[in-house]
Amino acid sequence: MLIDNHNRVINYLRLAVTDRCNLRCNYCMPEEGINFAKRDNLFTMDELCSLSSIMVSQGINKIRLTGGEPFVRKDIMVLFRHLASLKALEDISVTTNATLIGPYIDELKSLGIKNINVSLDAINKEAFERITRRNQYDTVYENLIKLISEGFNVRVNCIALEGQNIEEILPLVELTKYYNVSIRFLEEMPFNGGSKSFNTITWDYKKIYNYISEHYSNIERLASESTSTSINYKIKGHKGSFGLIPSFSRTFCGSCNRLRISATGDVITCLYGKPRMNIREILRSDNSEAKINEHILAAIGSRSKTGFEEQQKYDGVFNNSMTSIGG
Repeated sequence: MLIDNHNRVINYLRLAVTDRCNLRCNYCMPEEGINFAKRDNLFTMDELCSLSSIMVSQGINKIRLTGGEPFVRKDIMVLFRHLASLKALEDISVTTNATLIGPYIDELKSLGIKNINVSLDAINKEAFERITRRNQYDTVYENLIKLISEGFNVRVNCIALEGQNIEEILPLVELTKYYNVSIRFLEEMPFNGGSKSFNTITWDYKKIYNYISEHYSNIERLASESTSTSINYKIKGHKGSFGLIPSFSRTFCGSCNRLRISATGDVITCLYGKPRMNIREILRSDNSEAKINEHILAAIGSRSKTGFEEQQKYDGVFNNSMTSIGG
C-alpha cells in the first residue's frame, strides 16, 4: 500500500500513454501545437504494461489511461488487455476526446472496461470546431451516443471557458434529461502550453452552479466518495446527473489519492508542481521493479498537502500544456 507523508492512501494512477493529440483545443496549446516528445522518449507498450503491473503490486487499484489522446496509439488495446488481466485492478478507465475510440468500443465492452470520460467542451458544432480547431464534431457525437447506448459509464468533461462556451452549459445539462450520463463542468486551468496569459478565472464552480440553478429547480446534491474531485447533483426527473470540478479552486486537495506518470516517465505528485523524478530509464535498467518501488515511495513521501502549497515551490509550471502532463 502506498501512503504519503500526509497519511493519504495513494491508490489511483493516471497513466499517460502519449503526449500527442489530434485536436488543437485553444485553451490547451497553440494552434501550431507544442514540441511533442521524440518517440524514443516515450514508453513503449511493453514498458507501459510492465509499469502498470509494478504499480498495481504497490497497491494501485485504479488506473486511468490519459494522453494527449490515448487512441492515437494504434497499439493501445494491448495495454487495455493487459490491465484487464490484472486481478487486483478494480477500476480501469480512459479519458478521450472520442474522435478515434469508435473501432474499439466493442472490445472495450468485452474486456469489462466501462468507465469512459469524454472531453467535450461544446454540444454545438460551430462552437466545438472553433474551440478544437478541427472538423471532428460528427464523429465525436456519434461515438458519444454509441458509448451511452452500449451501457458505458460515460462522464462528459466540459471546461467552462469565458467568452467561448458558457452558452453550452445548459444544453449539456439538458442531455442528462434524456440520457444516463454525467456532465461535469471543470474550472479552467492555466496549463495551456503558452497559448495565452492566465491569472484568474471568472467561471468558478460556485458561479457555474448558480447559473445552472437559475434555470433548473429541484436540484439534489448526491453523495460522493471522499476522494472524488467532483461535487455531484441530479435534477429531479432527469436520467443523468451533473457535477462541478473545482480544478482551479482546488477544494479537493485534502483527500487526494492520485499519482500521475507522464508518457515520458515523469512522476507527478501534483499538477501544480514540477515532476518529482523521471523513471523511464530506471524501467529500462536491470532490477527495475525494485528501483521503481523505491523511487515511487520517495516521491509520495514528499508530497505537498495542497496544490497551493506545491505551486509556491516552482516557477514556470504553468508553461506546460495539459497534453504533456497527462490531463
